[in-house]
Amino acid sequence: MQNFKPSKVTLALLSTGLLAVSAPMYAAEQEEKEEAKKDVEVIEVTGFRRSVVESINAKRFNSNVVESISAEDIGKLPDASIAESLARLPGLASQRLDGRASKISIRGFGENESGTTLNGREQVSIGDNRGVEFDLYPSEIMSGVTVYKTPNASLEGEGIAGVVDLQTIKPLNQDGQVIQFNGVYEQTSFDKLNPDGDDKGAKGTFFYMDQFNDNTLGVAFAYTTMTSPNQEKRWNSWGYPEFEVNGQQFSILGGAKPFVRSSTLDRDSAMLVVEAAPSNEVKVTFDALYVDFLDTKRLRGIEVPFAWGQGALSAQQVDEATGFITQGSTEGQRVVVRNDHETKDAELLSLGFNTIWDVAETITLEFDASYSQVDRKTWSIESYSGTGRGNDRGAADNLGYVFNGGNTGVTFSHDLDYSDFNLIQLGGPLSWGWSGALNEQYGVVGTEYENQLQDGFINAPNIDDELMSLKLAASQEIESDFISDISYGVAYREREKTKESEGYFITLSSFNYPDNPGMMVVPEQYRLGSANLDFIGMGNMIAYDTNGLINDGYFGLLAESLTNPSHATKSWMVNEKVMSAFVQAAIDTEVSGMSLTGNAGLRYVRTDQSSIGNAFNTVDGKVVTEKTNIGHDYSHLLPSINLTLRIDDEQSLRFGAAKTISRARLDEMNASFTASYNQERPDDNGNHWSVSGGNPSLEPKEAIGIDLTYENYFSEEGYFAVALFHKDISNWIFDGDYEIDMTGVADPATGEIPEHSSGSGSGKVNGGDGTLWGYELSATLPLNVFSEALDGVGIIASYTGVESDIKDNNENEYRLPGLSDSITTLTMYYEKNGFSARASMRKRDDFKGDVYGLGFDTVQVDILGETVWDAQIGFDFGEAGYKDLEGLSIFLQGYNLTEEPFTSLQGDNALQVRDFQDYGSSYLLGFSYKF
Repeated sequence: MQNFKPSKVTLALLSTGLLAVSAPMYAAEQEEKEEAKKDVEVIEVTGFRRSVVESINAKRFNSNVVESISAEDIGKLPDASIAESLARLPGLASQRLDGRASKISIRGFGENESGTTLNGREQVSIGDNRGVEFDLYPSEIMSGVTVYKTPNASLEGEGIAGVVDLQTIKPLNQDGQVIQFNGVYEQTSFDKLNPDGDDKGAKGTFFYMDQFNDNTLGVAFAYTTMTSPNQEKRWNSWGYPEFEVNGQQFSILGGAKPFVRSSTLDRDSAMLVVEAAPSNEVKVTFDALYVDFLDTKRLRGIEVPFAWGQGALSAQQVDEATGFITQGSTEGQRVVVRNDHETKDAELLSLGFNTIWDVAETITLEFDASYSQVDRKTWSIESYSGTGRGNDRGAADNLGYVFNGGNTGVTFSHDLDYSDFNLIQLGGPLSWGWSGALNEQYGVVGTEYENQLQDGFINAPNIDDELMSLKLAASQEIESDFISDISYGVAYREREKTKESEGYFITLSSFNYPDNPGMMVVPEQYRLGSANLDFIGMGNMIAYDTNGLINDGYFGLLAESLTNPSHATKSWMVNEKVMSAFVQAAIDTEVSGMSLTGNAGLRYVRTDQSSIGNAFNTVDGKVVTEKTNIGHDYSHLLPSINLTLRIDDEQSLRFGAAKTISRARLDEMNASFTASYNQERPDDNGNHWSVSGGNPSLEPKEAIGIDLTYENYFSEEGYFAVALFHKDISNWIFDGDYEIDMTGVADPATGEIPEHSSGSGSGKVNGGDGTLWGYELSATLPLNVFSEALDGVGIIASYTGVESDIKDNNENEYRLPGLSDSITTLTMYYEKNGFSARASMRKRDDFKGDVYGLGFDTVQVDILGETVWDAQIGFDFGEAGYKDLEGLSIFLQGYNLTEEPFTSLQGDNALQVRDFQDYGSSYLLGFSYKF
């Protein structure tokens, strides 16, 4: 049961940012300050309805424009992941990554334009850039999430789109000891798609919290372990070249890489919060989060060259209306049978220490220190097999295809049996891997086996991200009819992110020219049976233990970086040192008898960024690198204002305006590039160096935003709001040319530092500008406002419309990554007498998004809109009156119930499908028991 009355003191602290969590977290503290309470309604609800009420109150009483999620209990955020919950908030949308909601867009801006904090502190990420993948963070041990759509000067997170703050529990703000166990069983709708995959999983959470020494010491500890399966049937097309039929050009299938994927996410997480209040004036908090994350993928499929292959093409059926050959065939084509295995292993450690000291009745000091670090290692193996080595050996197949509706896949016909271990053998069946070093390694230069020794490949990019921050702030109440207090502070943070890129050609260890140049039958002990590819008409294919073969020495490895310069481009270190200072006034006055509250402030940010990378060139077919170390500094003044005019007890009008920044992507601002030096002939700009790659002088994108919102809190459990927002964007980042200082960098071709240091660079530059605007409608409607007979029934809904007009530095139209023209969310719920049920829908229009391409490069593609439905039913025995079972609740959840696919395109035609990913549905059956 929750009794919530926000105090004036708490509201003031929230407006300054000294408290980084939502208002409901401080219910106990608010009750101790009776003299400062505001007159608001007392709410007495439980379960999901209580979490809705707390989220509404967090929105209502925050000085900023925010959205909030509150857990009804530890381990009971409304969804299985934080990203799923965030995607239900007004103006927010998620992008699914391998079937899991992971990346979040806010009001048309992608994940790289928002900041993520944990208890108000910026966090590291396991990706190549700044955007956080939310499936790293366990929802089971989070108490809530607040999304800041408008900033204030004291907010540490940065982002044009907004800031997402994850919050752990505060034990001194809770009442009494809690010991709790949660357990969940998970099942996918697909049976095991790979013989060594999983279609079932489980997770468990233990939570302990208590207060000691007359409520002056509080401890909260949570541990959760999870094994979560995720499966997929994926159609992936290489592209659609032109093919002539009866003198007319039609689009034909160029090739395809369809596969079945079975992933298992193993995650162990531990959270510790220790909170002490040794006196009425001092509160000290230490929090720690540790996450051990392992995502294992097993992928099996057949890579089919079609028009871009060796076979004789013919068209059996064309569709003149669409311009596609809907049925075609190729005779004499060899394919690549793939058994791939990938692991992504990451460890996250986040530590925080915070002290709040009321040094006087009107003065509060805050000191905050934090450290977070993540280390990610990826080992992604591709293993090839077929009927013979190279383009011309072994049996070829006669293949046909018929497009499915909307070109979302094909049904192949074939003659060969791809489940026959005697026919399909280990080795490279096509002439891939044109590496001079590989040819030299195995002595096949000038022979018939030259460029035919790639029997697979391993991508092995690693990430290390480390961040340290310090903050000292103060808040001072003042006597004024307009301002209630002034807050000010300074902060320093240093972040260092390193990426090491490498790839390895793998070749059978048994290969020996000329004695044993052929393929190898898969040894019996590594055979796993078969994987079924009926969804593309290819029947069964051989399945074997790729990882076991690699570990046991059946393949030799050769670094691709010897001859391929792309790894030098993708290896770098970026360091950022950020010093900031802010001053902010909390506004509390009256206008025409109406309360006007809010904050106005100014934030100064100075950044000193540097990058160590590689300047490289290719000499005699081999990559030669020289280290670079290039720095740049800049500063920003960021004013902000947030005002709330309370028209009456129910209605409010909000206004917000601020200048915000989003820092450049790390893979674009690093100092790794191809480099050449010409002593005799400078270019048209008078520069002797010519480089192409990262630009370490990139500065943040900037925006000036304005928000106007009307809110009506017509009920204890309900509200509706109408919001307008507009952003003027400048300094956006596009392709272009720039000047670069190469002082101290040696010419890769000679190893010597040349006479001239000025250079002309080609890569990303600041320059584009434009506007983004939109509107947002949101409401929570409890139906008991119409009739008490409908008590417990409610609807939560939102609709967001977004438009933009942005041009690059060449005045070309540009569409922001993550921008959907409209976003719709809907949740219908019922909860009363222990029984609960809810169904949720989230819908977004088409957008541009980032996916992984070859070599783990980030590729931007067009992604079709989607509508995803989830549902849950639950029963709380204690709320239902079963006193012997007090504390026990059970639930059943279903995700992606309509099996909505993820579809991306590779052209301006909706039929040019790049990926069609069918994830099926997932079901979770769980319980929670609280002592």
